[in-house]
Amino acid sequence: MAAKGLSWDHKTGRTAALLAVIAVVASLFTIPATAASAATPDPIDVIVTEAHPASDSAERLVESLGGSVGDHLAIIGAFTAQVPASAFDVLSTSDAVESVAVDGSVQLQSTADWANDTVTYQDSGSMFKTAKFVLARTFWDAGYTGQGVDVALIDSGVAPVQGLTEPGKIVNGPDLSFESQNSDFRYLDTFGHGTHMAGIIAGRDPGVTNPWNDTKTKFVGIAPGARVVNVKVAGYDGAVDVSQVIAGIDWVVQHKNSNGLNIRVLNLSFGTDSVQAAQLDPLSHAVEQAWKAGIVVVVAAGNDGGLVPLRMPASNPNVIAVGAYDSNGTNITGDDFLTTFTNCGTNGRTYDVVAPGRSILSLRNPGSLADMENPGAVVDDRLFRGSGTSQSAAVVSGAVALMLEQRPELSPDQVKSLIVSTADYLGQRPDRGCPRKTMLDLREIFSTPAPSTSQTHPSSTGLGSLEASRGSDHVELDGVALTGERDIFGGPWNGTSWSTAAAQGTSWSGGTWNGTSWSGTSWSGTSWSGLSWSGTSWSGTSWSGTSWSGTSWSDKTWSGTSWSGTSWSGTSWSGTSWSGLSWSSAGWGDTASGVRWD
Repeated sequence: MAAKGLSWDHKTGRTAALLAVIAVVASLFTIPATAASAATPDPIDVIVTEAHPASDSAERLVESLGGSVGDHLAIIGAFTAQVPASAFDVLSTSDAVESVAVDGSVQLQSTADWANDTVTYQDSGSMFKTAKFVLARTFWDAGYTGQGVDVALIDSGVAPVQGLTEPGKIVNGPDLSFESQNSDFRYLDTFGHGTHMAGIIAGRDPGVTNPWNDTKTKFVGIAPGARVVNVKVAGYDGAVDVSQVIAGIDWVVQHKNSNGLNIRVLNLSFGTDSVQAAQLDPLSHAVEQAWKAGIVVVVAAGNDGGLVPLRMPASNPNVIAVGAYDSNGTNITGDDFLTTFTNCGTNGRTYDVVAPGRSILSLRNPGSLADMENPGAVVDDRLFRGSGTSQSAAVVSGAVALMLEQRPELSPDQVKSLIVSTADYLGQRPDRGCPRKTMLDLREIFSTPAPSTSQTHPSSTGLGSLEASRGSDHVELDGVALTGERDIFGGPWNGTSWSTAAAQGTSWSGGTWNGTSWSGTSWSGTSWSGLSWSGTSWSGTSWSGTSWSGTSWSDKTWSGTSWSGTSWSGTSWSGTSWSGLSWSSAGWGDTASGVRWD
């Protein structure tokens, strides 16, 4: 943000001498207009942050409302003023004003227990601030909301909660999870992760017309006009095998333009600690085929923290690997820092970009496993707080949808180049040798010409081991772990035949993937554990380009008892960091069931 009377390069951060003063001013809660005007005597002292600091439109508005302009806080593009209480509503909704706050003593929230605060949409960590940090308003004000762009979300399903129930907002792809056999849970998110991601990417409350203005009172995701293609692979506890994820990626590639779909973005907020090179790993090969098919693949870097390798498939050099930064609870960038839980990467492969990933508010899935096990992360009946590179990846996926609506001709390589080349500097230099010039900056991207570029990394083969791709995480059924070169049906894994089919886009045929039937009787036959499934599975006809009817969702809290006793469980999962009680806590879970959900 440019400032009056002061010139500096916003990409080099602010001086340390100013930070203490700025932090106190810029960290004030933005109080809702109705509360301020009702509770504050007339006149009131306020701090006005200008939407257009180079002009005097905000100052003239204050004076026209009977107020007086005080001191200019040029470094943050704001000024103090005294206004009648009745003017607060007008200032809050004006295009000339970015935010208005009562000037007074307010507790800073950089280390407080946010879960116990009374949170409004403008408060710390809300999507209003998340959108503000990445400068999404530049696209929103120009009319770009991701309209016409489909984002495939391979995750734990999506629940039809408010903000995701707009007709056509969610398109159900196949349910490849272990819960697909139960019609009550098919496509739905019993875990809570997928719903949180979908809200960040493309959530939109009813009645939203102007995202920037409306996000101050309603829930608005980064790309509120985009659609989410729901490819469910994980069950209530996050349990999923690598073979299910690969099958989901293959499905997305083959059906990216089927039945009216326009899948241009793929969000993968998970990863494994694979012990083999990205050039060999099957999961890495799968995302590379999606990239070559014209789909921008956005992957979470991982929540292990420090100078450790990126999780697979973020380690594939083609895709966009996303780390998380912490805004430090303020409105400025000079004090932003890389989260301690972000994987930096090693051996020349580090994250490509960082986005907000600490205590991000998104849509709550009442009664999901995450919801029940992390009551401290519950903000209200609609919102839930989560931290991790998962959330950061979802922010970037929404940003890519905005870019592709503006310039649909962009290739994945061009999208990545624009994001990397325009990145802003982290205010605080990472202390672990991690990249610094990596903060997502949509304002710079908006007006930067598209580069003529093409990545030249050696092609992957996918001929590595499926078991090695799993790393340390395995799914279990009644104490029997799925190991070795076998998929979830116990069938032998043939990397040569699969990699050839994946590259040709022929690994799916109706309900059959890689030669194994995923429909009809396949799930009721003998599985790798020697036990039998019952019921029917995806038949190849359940996805039709339409969203759910809503008849299978009662809009009531899950009882938990109907699915918590399922025999499928992950080997390890920790969701304590969802609580949002500590700034030092990691993302949602340190390990995952079969695949790491970062």
